[in-house]
Parts: sequence; C-alpha cells; structure tokens
Amino acid sequence: MICRLVENCESSDDDAVLAAVAKAVETFGGIDILVNNASAISLTPTAATPMKRFDLMFGVNVRGTYCCTQACLPALIASAKAGRNPHVLNMSPPLAMREHWFKDHVAYTMAKYGMSECTLGHAGEFRPYGIGVNSLWPRTPIATAALQMIPGVDLDRCRKPEILADAAFFILTSDAKTTTGNFFIDDELLARHGVTDLDRYAVRPGTTDFIPDFFVD
Repeated sequence: MICRLVENCESSDDDAVLAAVAKAVETFGGIDILVNNASAISLTPTAATPMKRFDLMFGVNVRGTYCCTQACLPALIASAKAGRNPHVLNMSPPLAMREHWFKDHVAYTMAKYGMSECTLGHAGEFRPYGIGVNSLWPRTPIATAALQMIPGVDLDRCRKPEILADAAFFILTSDAKTTTGNFFIDDELLARHGVTDLDRYAVRPGTTDFIPDFFVD
C-alpha cells in the first residue's frame, strides 16, 4: 500500500501525523511505501523572502519529509521483517552543489536539497533494515496546478504528471535492498526500462523544446 501523508510544518501537528500513520496501519495492516511529495515553493531572492515564507518551505519540505519518514519507520521496518518490499520515495532533486542553482532562490534550493539530504542519509541509515530510500525528479517542469502559480511558464513546453507516476512505479516495484540511495531523473529511468517514446507525456504532443527543470544540469 502507499501512505501519502499531508506533511505539516508546525510541531503541534506531529501528533496528527502519528495518528494518520496509526490509522493507516490499523486500516490496511501496515505501510509498505511512503511518498514524500508535498512541497512549498517561493522563487524569491533573500531580500524578498520573508522569514514566514522561509519557515514554511523548511517546515513542509524538510521537516515534513523527516517527520513523515520518522513516523512511518516502525511500520516500514515491520514490512521488511514480513518479507515485503518497503520504500521511501522523496520527490526531490539530485544534489548538484553549484552556485547557479542557489543564487536566485537560496531559501527554496536549501529546502529542496534538505529533502534530498534525507534521501542520502536515510538510505544509509535504513539499509540494514532492507528499506529502500530514493529520490525522483523530472527532467522538465510538470504541468500541475502548482506550476500555474509561477508566472511566465509555458505549460505547452512541459510534461504531464503521468511521467512521474510511471517512473515511480519502476522504483517502488524494484528490490528495496538493492535499489536505494539513488537520485533518479524521470526520463533516464524510463529509458533504462525500455520506455523511450515520451511523446505521450507531453502536454502538447510533438513538442521538442521542453523547459528544463531546476537542478538538472
């Protein structure tokens, strides 16, 4: 089963996350997969990023990922002991420590990289349990409602969410013991599995000049 929790940014909500996890275990008999997908974004320079916005991005992106992973850990360990295939999948970018990914929106980059640091650290920490921890990131922007909040983005030069869903399927059905600590890019992963015709994922079929996403060199 997949437990996709709403990630909260306030410490007072920790009990709500624990309650959601407990309810999922009670209802479904366990948790095999956690997808940390929730994210907050503000593409603003330092002077234009109020601390409340900074705290929101770190609360949702970093704290939320850490909190939900911590809350689900006992159930994921139980899944591994039961011979299932437990995974944590963080929707976060590869750790490319280059100035150009930071200079225009330091706070957002740090917050997204914080999610990826969870991938790096938890992959090593949870490897003895047989829990796979990986990141997945798109080559191009994905046409979602959130993207529409960013002015100037041409949605016709983006891809549909289905490309990430299909890429995630390959990760979450892989052997958690051997597939861990990776920072997957959606089109590269699909190509490894023989999926090379990506036109069906284009918002506008036939598009070749896609917008490159953040953090992919």
